[in-house]
This record gives sequence, structure tokens and C-alpha cells, in this order.
Amino acid sequence: MKLQRNGRSKALAIGAMALVSSLSLAACGSDENNNASGGSGGSASAAAINCGSKPAALISAGSTAQGNAIDVWKNNFGAACSGSSINYGGGGSGAGVQQFNQGKIQFAGSDSPLKPAEVEDSKKVCTGGQGVNLPLVAGLISIVYNVDGVDNLVLDGPAIAKIFDSQITKWNDPAIAALNPGAKLPDADIQAVHRTDDSGTNENLTKYFAKVSNGAWSYPAAKAWAGKGGQGANGSAGVAAQVKQVKNSISYAELSYAQSNNLKSAAIATGASKPVEATAANAATTFAKAKIAGTGSDLALTLDYGTKDEGSYPIVLVTYEIVCDKGNKAETIDTLKAFLTYAASEAGQKAVGDAGYVALPKELTDKVNAVIPTLA
Repeated sequence: MKLQRNGRSKALAIGAMALVSSLSLAACGSDENNNASGGSGGSASAAAINCGSKPAALISAGSTAQGNAIDVWKNNFGAACSGSSINYGGGGSGAGVQQFNQGKIQFAGSDSPLKPAEVEDSKKVCTGGQGVNLPLVAGLISIVYNVDGVDNLVLDGPAIAKIFDSQITKWNDPAIAALNPGAKLPDADIQAVHRTDDSGTNENLTKYFAKVSNGAWSYPAAKAWAGKGGQGANGSAGVAAQVKQVKNSISYAELSYAQSNNLKSAAIATGASKPVEATAANAATTFAKAKIAGTGSDLALTLDYGTKDEGSYPIVLVTYEIVCDKGNKAETIDTLKAFLTYAASEAGQKAVGDAGYVALPKELTDKVNAVIPTLA
């Protein structure tokens, strides 16, 4: 099977087992010229980081979902490449796209691909070109919760959608109880926490709701949160911190943030023979069937949020690094290409795999690596 464009019928020619095994390997090797021992990502080999010939400081912003991944990459890259640095401001996918289209940053991180209107806007700053989507960070959205005595919570799409729209307000609601026979669910109010910033995580979660909630979620999938009630927090770190602090709370955050905050994640009843745990291995099974929807240098993906395959976690996201295919600044293009090449490398993907993300299929990173040298 091969990665296909525009929804054609074939899927990735890579088994989920190969993806899973890649997650367990650490970035390795050392070299006094190009090695970086950057923080949580471990060491990066000389073969992984070619710094380019023109050091520069890159300014970027956007998705908080990829924040921990960017930290790993920028530490490794900065340590290996004297004179080059990556300043990543976060702020959410919506803010990142806006700043990119205003010409304020060299690349943006977004958990959803550029919309047609955003592509048109990008042409104003990408002289002779336009913004394109390069998938570089893969992950899953954990439904994180803090309920005393409940360690193996199971939820399904309709229940999650109703919780985040204040249609289900008690932890012992019959819909939750039916999914968790034998669990000691408290007669307590659910404290639902959502993202207040325009977020690609919001958009991916609500795309999942649109696919599987059986109409329980009546709003369009969007970066801006539309559900009723609940508490708000800013960014992935913000919602994770809220859940950690507030009893009987529930929210959604990337696996990396669930792990770093020691939060419990619900298993998802998808229609498979058993609920699917929120693990990188199970997300890899879903990514193995992703399809390319973009054309030319644009590598936007189509993901199956409604999967019922065994061991396939449905609430996944890809963060795209949004760059100009043409019209990049001469003083930063060399470093931009070098940084993206490292991020897409085998060592770069392994490094973020250790930080709670999912290594992208090699067939996809090969396509990204074919685009990067063409950026101008």
C-alpha cells in the first residue's frame, strides 16, 4: 500500500508495528562538531543535524500541542549549530497562522492545515509563492481526568461531546456508568475544562465529535471553542494544570502533557472489540492509514477520526510547520531548511517520540524531506 493523494483508496505502505518500534529507540550517536545533547530529547547524531552554511535566528509561533517537541528540537539544533537559534512563541494555532500571514515569523505551527482563505492571505508575504503545510509532529489528544477512585475510565464519542457541552454534568450519569460497569463513579459535578485560545487541538477534537457523536455536538468543527459551560484555560499546559489541580475535572490535552503532568487518560470505546487506550502505539495504528489531501508541495493530511479498527486510537492530530514555498527571507532560509530537515529526520522523530509524541511514518517524512530542499 502507498500513501495516496486526494483520498485515493490505498493507505500507507508501512505497518503500525514498524511505527511503534521506532518510538522506543532513542536518538543516538555523538560528534564533537554536530552533536547536541539537548534536554529531554537526548543526543542528536552528527548525521541528523546539518546546520547549513548561514547561521540565523528563527522566530516562530503557534500550536502549543507541539511545544514540548519544539523544545527538544530547538535544544538539540541550537547546541549543534553555533550561531543559530529557534524562538518559538506558542500562542495557539490560530495566533501562529495570523502572525505568519502578517510576515512576523519564519514559520508557524498549526494543528490544522491552512484554509483556502489563509492560503490566499499567505501570498502577500510569500512573494511569488504561498504557504504550504509540512506535517512534522504527530500526536494524540488524551481525554485527561482527575476523579478519585477511578483509574480506568472508558468514554465514547457521544459521552465526551455531551460532557463538554454540559449535557452530561454528573460523573455517575447513566451514560458514563453504562460504559464503566463496576466502577465507583462519584455523585459529583463534572468540572469540564476547555481551551480558550483558538486552537488546532479544539478543531481536531471537534472534528472527532462531528464524526462520532451521533449529533450530540451541534457546532461546526473549529479552532474557537463553542461548547456550553465549563471552565476555560489557555494552551495545552493550562488545561493540563487545571485538571491536575481540580478534583472531578476533565479536559483534553496532547499525550505529552498528560504524561508530564501524571494525568490519567480515558480509554475510548470506538466500536472495536475493546476500548482503545491513549498510547503512542495505538495512535501509530491510525497514522498508518493517513492520506495526503494536499497537492504539490502541500502535504496536508486526511485523518480517520471515526476508525473502528482494533487498537486504533481515534482522537489524533498532526501539527504542520507552515512555511512559504517561495519568498522566504534570504537571511533565514538556510537555517529554516536545516532545522526542518533535522525535525523530519529519523533522529529528530525518535527524539520527540521519547517526549510523548508519535514518530511519523517514514514514507511521509520522505515526502517532507523531498519538499524542504525546494523551499526558496
